[in-house]
Amino acid sequence: MTEATQTRRAELLDIAAKLFAERGFKNTTVRDIADAAGILSGSLYHHFDSKEAMVDELLDSFQNALWEEYDAIEASDRTPKEKLEAVVHASFDAIDQHHSEVAIFQTDAAYLSGFDRFAYLQERNVRFRDLWTGLLRDGVTAGELRADLDVELVYRFLRDTVWVAVRWYRPGGDLTPTQVADQYLHILLEGISQ
Repeated sequence: MTEATQTRRAELLDIAAKLFAERGFKNTTVRDIADAAGILSGSLYHHFDSKEAMVDELLDSFQNALWEEYDAIEASDRTPKEKLEAVVHASFDAIDQHHSEVAIFQTDAAYLSGFDRFAYLQERNVRFRDLWTGLLRDGVTAGELRADLDVELVYRFLRDTVWVAVRWYRPGGDLTPTQVADQYLHILLEGISQ
């Protein structure tokens, strides 16, 4: 693949990502992507065999990069609480750097998981749950987190409050992902009462 072809392919993926994030995967057509790219619909097929191939590449590459970071955090010599904090930071960085991909995942993962091609999404959801609940349990065992934590409930709270931020957080806005993660962790770990 030539460098020009790779560049054009990346441009088309970026256009598709924004449309999928704004409209939803099901509501975005190949024609919509082609129109936004200023090409004929058929020309898109020179780069991708379907819009499913496009969303697959977007989600898979984003999640692979995120899991590399999560795996490095988990393998580090940090304490369980420090690992949990690092995972939260990595997640907010992902929302900042891969905003469209996170939005697509939040909106369309349940639908896409119904197709064999996207079976990995459910597998990664389970892996994600195992990582976060494991860190919470390790934190309790190490005495860094309260012994009376309902790990499943706290996990759901963490998952939902971190990833739903994609709906309101805007890359390049007033708050950096680090500032959001720090404030979030302060509220989570210290509470909001005085």
